[in-house]
Amino acid sequence: MKMEHVKGRSKGKVELYALSTCGWCAKTKELLSDLGVEYSYVFVDLLPEEEMEEAITVVERFNPHGSFPTMVINGSRTIVGFKEAEIREALE
Repeated sequence: MKMEHVKGRSKGKVELYALSTCGWCAKTKELLSDLGVEYSYVFVDLLPEEEMEEAITVVERFNPHGSFPTMVINGSRTIVGFKEAEIREALE
């Protein structure tokens, strides 16, 4: 599964699993860009079926509800949904 990479200041490995039609996902991407953070993202709903299943499996490992957006920081911290204060605290 190929993720899009956005350059910025490194705050560890930041991965965003999002849906192309999700307003909260768009707000999360916008916040990450406003913060100038380096991150990778993928629109799960735009992936081919096989890759989509793989992405959903990854999301569910960190977020059993499988909801979006799901952000994973350094493979250990998960932020589900658009939680601006929590995202800022984790990345600033």
